[in-house]
Amino acid sequence: MDMLSDVVAFMRCGRPTSARISWRAPWGVAFHAVPESAGFQVVLRGSCWLIPPDGEPVPLSVGDVVFMPHSGPFGLADDPARPLVESDCGSDSGLFASAGFDGTGAETVVLSCGYRLDLDRTHPILSSLPGVIHLPATLGSHPELRAAVELLAAEIETPRPGTDTVVSSLLDMLQLYVLRAYFDTQDEPCTLSGWAAALADPAIGRVLDAIHRDPARRWTVESLGVHAGMSRAGFARRFTGLVGQPPLAYLTWWRLVSGARMLRESDASVAEVAERVGYGSEFAFGNAFKREFGVAPGRYRRRVAVA
Repeated sequence: MDMLSDVVAFMRCGRPTSARISWRAPWGVAFHAVPESAGFQVVLRGSCWLIPPDGEPVPLSVGDVVFMPHSGPFGLADDPARPLVESDCGSDSGLFASAGFDGTGAETVVLSCGYRLDLDRTHPILSSLPGVIHLPATLGSHPELRAAVELLAAEIETPRPGTDTVVSSLLDMLQLYVLRAYFDTQDEPCTLSGWAAALADPAIGRVLDAIHRDPARRWTVESLGVHAGMSRAGFARRFTGLVGQPPLAYLTWWRLVSGARMLRESDASVAEVAERVGYGSEFAFGNAFKREFGVAPGRYRRRVAVA
C-alpha cells in the first residue's frame, strides 16, 4: 500500500463508533477527552460552534468536517457563549446510532464518529497533526470527502443489511479523505515543514511510497537516493530533515510495525513474517522486534491474541 493508506490501516483498532445526533436550540454540550482515540464531527443540518480547549470558538456550517486526532476535550453549542453541559451522547453508541435532544429552537444535526487508537502502532504522521482540523464545506472543494460524508450519513440514518461493513469502510475512507484534504490545503511547499513537507516533496514522497509498498526490498541509502533522483548525501539530509529520522531508521521501524501487524492478523510463522518484512533470519528479526516492542515476536502474538 502507499503511505497514506498504511497510515489509515494502522491507526485504528477495535470497532469504530458513530452516531447521528440532533439538538434544538438552546443547547451546549461538553465532550470529555477519550484516551487513545480520534474523532470526527460533521454538520449535516443547521449550524453550530466548535469550542476547542484552547483558542477561539470556530463557526461550523452544513457540510463542515472537523477531525480531532488527539482525543482532547471539546464542546459544541448553538451559541459560543452558551454554558456547556457534560454529555456522553454517542460515546457508547456502537457502530451506528441516532439520538435526539428536543428543544424549541433551530435544529442542528451532527454526525459524530470515533476511532480507538493503538498508540504503539500509530504512524508518527498522526502526532504531527494539529489538535483540530477544520475543513469547511467550500463549494467545489474536496468532492470525494463530501461524497463519503453523504454516504455515511445515509447509512447511519437508514440502516440496512450490510450497514456494519459499509459504515466501517466509509469511516476509513473519511479518514483518508480528511488527511488528503488537510495536506492539500497547507501552505506553499517552500513554507511547509515536517511530514506535510515530506508528503509535498516529490522526491521524498516517492521514496516513502516505495518503502511502504515494498519494505522487504534490500534498500540502501544509495538505492533510495537513486529512487528519489538525488545524490546519496543530499537525499539522506533532506529525508532526515523532513521525516525526523534517517532513511534506514525509518525503514527499520516500518518493517517492524509491519511485522507486528502480520503477527496480529495472520497465521504466518515468525520465520515467514521475518522474510516478508526483509529480515534474513528469524533470529535477526526477533532481536530487532524485541528492541522495538519489548517482547519477542512469539510472546507478542500470544499477548495480543488474549487481549
